[in-house]
Amino acid sequence: MNKLSVVIITFNEERNIGRCIDSVLPVADEVLVLDSHSTDKTCAIAVAKGARVLQQPFAGYIEQKNNALALAQNDLVLSLDADEALDERLQQSILSAKKNKMAAGYTMNRCTYYCGRFIRHGAWYPDRKLRLFSRQLAQWGGTNPHDKVEFHSPQTSIHLAGDILHYSYYTLEEHITQNNKFSTIAAESYFSRGKRTSLFRIWFNPCWAFFSGFFLRGGFLDGFYGYVIARNVAHLTFMKHSKLYLLQRKATNGKNE
Repeated sequence: MNKLSVVIITFNEERNIGRCIDSVLPVADEVLVLDSHSTDKTCAIAVAKGARVLQQPFAGYIEQKNNALALAQNDLVLSLDADEALDERLQQSILSAKKNKMAAGYTMNRCTYYCGRFIRHGAWYPDRKLRLFSRQLAQWGGTNPHDKVEFHSPQTSIHLAGDILHYSYYTLEEHITQNNKFSTIAAESYFSRGKRTSLFRIWFNPCWAFFSGFFLRGGFLDGFYGYVIARNVAHLTFMKHSKLYLLQRKATNGKNE
């Protein structure tokens, strides 16, 4: 059977880390937690659960996850966030993948727990993620904070049954605060990579994000919270493009001075 390292990056995740580690113990040969100098009980809880805990300053979501990959002891890696956990069906799927490794990577659905209920429709489900893979063949890429696993060359991936359970926001206020944080990170990342936006995109992209998530992808089936999520996804899109537009204007004005 192939040995599996589960890697998790953390910062002040005492509310979540215990649940995350408990869910991976049936499948993991190693649990590695790379912590960004938490000031709460995250590290103590992780150590008590049997994890190998290392610390280093936060380098960015993509960079920190790649740092964690480099520190893992096994080639087969499952990468999770601290606010995620495996359901029982996904645990069994991962055990089967360990016994009969048939692909370079494995995708799985992620189901988000939002304000007291799981969301089963809209932009947030099935939210397919590539999280189980050979670290010799892939690494984290994408644009902060929207990281994703990317293979170095074309590879085969297989979809696994079961869900990653994502315990995201317990209150609407948490969601709004995170939207503000993530939109700033995304705008700065896009700008540094040369991506630009326009007044049209500031108007159109949020409208499309809401219409796509709430109507085309069935977010309305989740009722009130489906509507709240669709509105917040649209608002995140609006803030991301607005902040990027302001960075563009600042750069242009600076050149003209």
